[in-house]
Amino acid sequence: MTQRIELATVMDRLAVDGLITEYAVAVDDGDWAAYRGLFTPDGRADYRSAGGIEGDAGQVAGWLAETMRQFPVRQHLIANRRLRFGILEQDTGDTARVQADYVSPMCLAGDDAGGTAPDFVCGGRYAFALLRTDEGWRVREVVVHEKWRSLPGPRSRPMPG
Repeated sequence: MTQRIELATVMDRLAVDGLITEYAVAVDDGDWAAYRGLFTPDGRADYRSAGGIEGDAGQVAGWLAETMRQFPVRQHLIANRRLRFGILEQDTGDTARVQADYVSPMCLAGDDAGGTAPDFVCGGRYAFALLRTDEGWRVREVVVHEKWRSLPGPRSRPMPG
C-alpha cells in the first residue's frame, strides 16, 4: 500500500468517525434538520428494537422529535466503533459499515426529584451502512439493536451488598 492510499484511508476513517459523532450530537441536541442532513436522499433508520419505527430519515426524525420531548436531558455516547470499507462499482472505499455500541442516559421530563441524574438508561449496538457522496460520507441506513434498558421504579430484587 502506498503512503497516498494509506493517508486517504486515514482521512476516510476520520470523516466516518466525525459522521457518527455528528449523529449522536444531532439526537442529543434535538437538531432534526442536522439529523436529516446526515443521510443520503434515500437514507433510512430502524429504531424498532427500541420500541420505535422504521422509515426514511425524515419520518424517523419526526418520530424522534416527538419521542425525545419526554427526555429533555440526554447524553448519547457511542463507543467501540468497528469500521469496514467496502466496494461500490469497482471503486474501493465508496461504502462503509460501522458497528458501534451505545449507552444513552436520559432524564424524564417532569421528574419530581428535580435532579438531572438519569432515570432512564438504555444501551445496545448501531449498525450503520455509509456511502461516500459528493457532500462527504452519509448514512444510507442505521439499525438500532437495543440490548438493555433500565427504567425508573423499584428494583425487582435487592442489590448484592
